[in-house]
Amino acid sequence: MKNKIKKSNQLDYIVKGFANKRRIDIIFLLEKYPELSVSDIAKHFNISYTAVSNHLLKMMSRGIVMKRNDKSEVRHALTNKGKAIANFLSKI
Repeated sequence: MKNKIKKSNQLDYIVKGFANKRRIDIIFLLEKYPELSVSDIAKHFNISYTAVSNHLLKMMSRGIVMKRNDKSEVRHALTNKGKAIANFLSKI
């Protein structure tokens, strides 16, 4: 019983990381175009750099998105968990 409660708590934490229309849009964008910068994403959706950065931080804290430094820019991509979430979302 404790394991099921722990698992449901973990799932709740992860789901809250993508339970937002804009975050779902970002997940699908990163699935199609991996390795985008915050600026790239902000331009694509015509939203502020700060808004994108906040969404990415929330998803990174849940292991959905990862980042890597590329010279003067930081690039973002889906983790394996993020790819699984994109796959799940595309089926519902």
